[in-house]
Amino acid sequence: MKAIGVLPARWASTRLPGKVLVDLYGKPMLQRVWERVKQSKELSAVIIACDEPHVMEKALSFGATAVMTRKDHPSGSDRVAEAVANIDADIVVNIQADEPLIDPLLIDELVKALRADTSCVMATVIKRCATVEEFNNPNVVKVVIDHDHCALYFSRASIPFKRDDAAGTDVTKYFKHLGIYAYRREFLFKYCTWPKSFLESEECLEQLRVLEAGCKIKTVETHMNAIGVDTPDDVKRVEQYLKSNGLA
Repeated sequence: MKAIGVLPARWASTRLPGKVLVDLYGKPMLQRVWERVKQSKELSAVIIACDEPHVMEKALSFGATAVMTRKDHPSGSDRVAEAVANIDADIVVNIQADEPLIDPLLIDELVKALRADTSCVMATVIKRCATVEEFNNPNVVKVVIDHDHCALYFSRASIPFKRDDAAGTDVTKYFKHLGIYAYRREFLFKYCTWPKSFLESEECLEQLRVLEAGCKIKTVETHMNAIGVDTPDDVKRVEQYLKSNGLA
């Protein structure tokens, strides 16, 4: 099965406008992400889906394959679908353009998981919660899974809720969700035609549209410490990591 990766590079950002081109030690963040993703062994191509001409110009300047997409897409999935509309592939991986430390091995594991379980139309990544504060943070999306590592539900609430002895809860038994997705190409197009679902609207989590429709999402556990960039402080954290690990 042929797999391709897409980086939806949206210029507008509520907390950090233009963050896809923010400088990280002499390279725009978008280039840092692209260079990491290009190390994946399972992707046959990597495409940057832009919504502004100057973002596309920058992507082309460092050698990336880039396409222009509409500005008014309601989600990254819709932007990815437009980007691959005329591209032959079996699996499409939606990779956040604000994850400059993304592990290419994680992308490979995601593709392999979807290839191995034909009952699933999507795959995504989960990680064990590290602290009680993280588990209780509504900005951190939690997920519960079944014995086959398929998602049962995603929520901003602390799930599963421990009715008894909540103070003694070992949160490392529970999972948070990391926003990288792999889709079967034909499912991606179908999914993008569906109206926003009730649960999706309530939680503001687009992956719930998939579960509410009765479809299965495979999960892959990682121990990777992701640092997404949403604020100027996140930029400093990433730069410190790059410097400390000789990647600056």
